[in-house]
Amino acid sequence: MTNTRLTPLILAVALFMENMDSTVIATSLAAIANDIGTEPIALKLALTSYLVALAIFIPISSWMADRFGARNVFRWAMLVFIVGSVACAMSNSLLTFVLSRFLQGMGGALMTPVARLVLVRVTPRDQLVGAMAWLSIPGLVGPIVGPPIGGAITTFFSWHWIFLINVPIGIAGVLLVNRFLPEWQRNAPRRMDFIGFFLAGTTFAGWVFGISVLTLPALPAAFGFGALGLGVVTAILYFLHFRRTENPLLDLRVFKFPLFRMTVVAGVFFRLGVGATPFLFPLMLQLAFGLSPFASGMVTFAGAVGAFAAKFVAERILRLTGFRATLVWSTLVTALGIFAQAIYAPETPIPLMFLILIVAGFFQSMFWTATNAFVFADIDDKDAGQANVISQVSVQLSLAFGVALGGGVLELSRLTTHGGSEPLLGDFHMAFWVIGAVTLISTVMFMRVPKSAGLHISGHKGGGDGGH
Repeated sequence: MTNTRLTPLILAVALFMENMDSTVIATSLAAIANDIGTEPIALKLALTSYLVALAIFIPISSWMADRFGARNVFRWAMLVFIVGSVACAMSNSLLTFVLSRFLQGMGGALMTPVARLVLVRVTPRDQLVGAMAWLSIPGLVGPIVGPPIGGAITTFFSWHWIFLINVPIGIAGVLLVNRFLPEWQRNAPRRMDFIGFFLAGTTFAGWVFGISVLTLPALPAAFGFGALGLGVVTAILYFLHFRRTENPLLDLRVFKFPLFRMTVVAGVFFRLGVGATPFLFPLMLQLAFGLSPFASGMVTFAGAVGAFAAKFVAERILRLTGFRATLVWSTLVTALGIFAQAIYAPETPIPLMFLILIVAGFFQSMFWTATNAFVFADIDDKDAGQANVISQVSVQLSLAFGVALGGGVLELSRLTTHGGSEPLLGDFHMAFWVIGAVTLISTVMFMRVPKSAGLHISGHKGGGDGGH
């Protein structure tokens, strides 16, 4: 297997570990809480601490890759993730578990953006779509298979193995990186923007922590609103700082590239919908349909089948249709899949749900593969690091806000329609209608992409409307 094939495969295996682990504990919170002597609702702070770590440390991944080498950073990120996993398994209190998840998040924050940066720098642009197809699978499949795997491990073994299983996978990843991942000439590192790091880290941590507290009520709402307010203030301060700094941590000037700007902004609307569905759909299956956590996880697993199938044809489809058609159809079909969930009822045949989930999973996978490559379509190599970090920050924030949007609409519908203690089927339907409409905004935006955009990446022979 050539390096152009082996490199994305090695990176994908490591990222699958990280992406699955970020959701795998969702079905195991009750067992973990009982074992360490706390309440499940309080343990959801562990989910928040992981997201906060991602928000803080993703922005410095580009600087670290240039300063220490992307291969070294990726290797150390996996080791930090392994140590955090062992610490989670050994935790005996709420505090130690939350801190251990934060340590895991530090490793995870560097793994995904650095992996993408490795691919962009070692892969010829005309082979980037194929490489990104491998790398997009973990981010899509991990959150889908995480809940059923977590439920199975907790039910038949012990919740500790959710984390301990990362040790052999991580060690194998480190050995593969040492053996096969190439080192290359990296950019001269910029001076570290410590002021920008503090302001950006506080901004993103405030936003993610605030929105998580408001949607996972482990703390009073005042903490959530306070964190959001602090995030807004530091965001304004960062914007003022960026404009007078030669080498800011996040160089917002990359938004001058029209295809990059379109991909990030339209992608935010898509991920708001996609981020909400893994939270809403299993909950609807459990609360409104009466399925067990493990059974609901096995239903949602159908989406992984479609996602994996897309990997084998993504490069060919993009070559035949180009980026615009792929992005328009992938976002449209995904939105239709969300609307379908708004009309499901307990008597809806499971095979029909499976079929729709497989089709939606296929097109979601096409979106991730296409945007992972398209975001660099008009970016120079010297700006690839900044484009990569900013796009990754937008991914994490929009996915987190997607959960908030879905949960917020669900709660609002519950309060305004019946005021019961638990949401009813109609409340879930309302949430799916809203997030489906939000997802459709991305379709409208991608319709404005020139047909000829990104031809040097996709290999598509069409176009003819003047480029970009």
